[in-house]
Amino acid sequence: MTPAPRRPRADAVRNRARLLAVAEEVFGEKGTSASTEEVAKAAGVGIGTVFRHFPTKESLLEAVFVEHLRGVAERAREYCDAPDPGAAFRAFFRDVVSTAPRKLALADALTAVGVDVEAASEDIRAELAAALAELLSRAQAAGAVRLDLGMPDLQALLIGASRAADHLAGDIEGRERTLDVVLDGMRPGAGTWIVSAQA
Repeated sequence: MTPAPRRPRADAVRNRARLLAVAEEVFGEKGTSASTEEVAKAAGVGIGTVFRHFPTKESLLEAVFVEHLRGVAERAREYCDAPDPGAAFRAFFRDVVSTAPRKLALADALTAVGVDVEAASEDIRAELAAALAELLSRAQAAGAVRLDLGMPDLQALLIGASRAADHLAGDIEGRERTLDVVLDGMRPGAGTWIVSAQA
């Protein structure tokens, strides 16, 4: 019989989680060009500790990216339990967009070195999509979001608003104004989608 794989020690799991949290902060503040040495210094560990968990910088970036999405999915599930579905939906949308520049920077850095970010985060993206669908359904049932808004529309709006937030990273008022426009457009009575075909 093949022996079962050994489970990582609790302290190793904690160390890995701490490294990922610190790495996200370092990359968020200094950009993805920050070195693994800077991550090690910020975490208060030797560079060897970082490389034991993440043999390359690319593997560290990928792990940070996936962990970032995992955190978003966890927050989405928490919002699903909020007493006001409409407020929860809007708060989550703002939450996602506010952290978009960091996520986009990680995704762009990974893509630049040939990492397939879609494949690397496939499982957690499925969890996130399920939680997002529940948030949308609850908000629509509560009359807070227009009924003709589907998941593809919502995902497109999240992507667009996230790119807008990245573009307006230095303009907080402009970013908030743009978010208000997007969220107002999702309210009931904001109009209906008009589909036209060119002859």
